[in-house]
Amino acid sequence: MNERFPIGEFVCTEHISTEEIKSWLNEIRTLPMRLMEVVHHLSDEELEYTYREGSWTIRQIVHHIADSHMNAYIRFKLALTEENPIIKPYAEEKWAGLPDSKLSIVSSLNIIESLHERWVHLIENVTDEQLKRAFIHPDSGIVSLEKNIGIYAWHGNHHLAHIKNALK
Repeated sequence: MNERFPIGEFVCTEHISTEEIKSWLNEIRTLPMRLMEVVHHLSDEELEYTYREGSWTIRQIVHHIADSHMNAYIRFKLALTEENPIIKPYAEEKWAGLPDSKLSIVSSLNIIESLHERWVHLIENVTDEQLKRAFIHPDSGIVSLEKNIGIYAWHGNHHLAHIKNALK
């Protein structure tokens, strides 16, 4: 098993089907519940477990999911309201080391739950044409909203797998 990419790297076909989007949307919809099932009972000691040498702790991963998915949601809205906006990347490693990454995970679990509720509602209420809209990532280039849905469905599952591996 690849410890860094336990579910493999994200792969996207050139043509994204409606079925793929629905499947990805379900992954985004259910992530808060699936995440909560795995982490809600963990002790402070268990929250400090890592999935590989030098990796983030479970606590940092939960806070990272909140940070990352907030950024993704904002990028999604920017692409819906602006023409191919250039988004700003953020220093994930540095964010994971900030003081709020040491807090209880409850605040980030609440953010993830509320954010995903809004995000899913937004995605369910945009047109197929709107899903073709895109933003420009300085490192990744043009990213369509439909592809971004897949990226973040994968992202949530990727980090959930990290957490499960840390608990083994």
